[in-house]
Parts: sequence; structure tokens; C-alpha cells
Amino acid sequence: MALNDGRVVTNFIAQALQGKSITIYGEGKQTRSFCFVSDLINGLTSLFFADSIHQPINIGNPKPITMLELASEVIRLTNSKSEIVFLPLPSDDTRDREPDITKAKEFLNWEPKVSRENGLIQTIEDVRNQLSSK
Repeated sequence: MALNDGRVVTNFIAQALQGKSITIYGEGKQTRSFCFVSDLINGLTSLFFADSIHQPINIGNPKPITMLELASEVIRLTNSKSEIVFLPLPSDDTRDREPDITKAKEFLNWEPKVSRENGLIQTIEDVRNQLSSK
């Protein structure tokens, strides 16, 4: 993942590793669901090679986490001393994101395998390597 991609996972990890404050918009109660790239690729590959599927199928992780919980998890996994700061929530921010993967399970026999914690650990190492090579 690119350090300056503007994505919440990358932002939180980079902020934590650099000892900066972790910024959360609103109260941090909005949820997101994160799917590790290898799971996403496996799901898309299964869909690509599936016969006779002519309907939308969600590929993702159906286990949501609040932004406040994610920030706390990143702080724990990085052993950071970063503090969490809260900024105003943008008016267009989506409250909850949680894909329904029922069809992926039924038609593709697919569901994510990489836990959020294991995915975060791998992503933390990648971000750490990128920061150290700067």
C-alpha cells in the first residue's frame, strides 16, 4: 500500500509508527470492513472462473470494525504511544460499510481467510519498511 494513498489503514499505521496523533473523524463510531488483498484476489479469481453467474456478488470481509476500534488495534499492534484526536466528521461520510457475502459463499464457496489482525500485522511491516527506506 502506498504511504500517501489517503486510506484509513495506511494513515493510522503510518501515524502510529511515526508517533504522530491518529486522526479520527467524528466520534469514530462509523464502521468499515477490511479485506486483505490475497483474499480479495482469491474471491475475484473464483468469480472470474465461475460458470453462469450473471448477477452482482459482493467480495469483501463481512466483519465490521469502528474507526475507534481500528485506531486502538493499530496502536496496540505497533506498540505506539500515539494519541487519538478527533476531527469533525465530513457530512458525506458513510456511517456503516459491511458487505453481504452470502452469494459469494453460496455460488463461489468463497469467504475471507486472513484475519484482520494478521492482515494488519503484514501491512504494518510493509509500512514500516517503506518508512525506513525514506
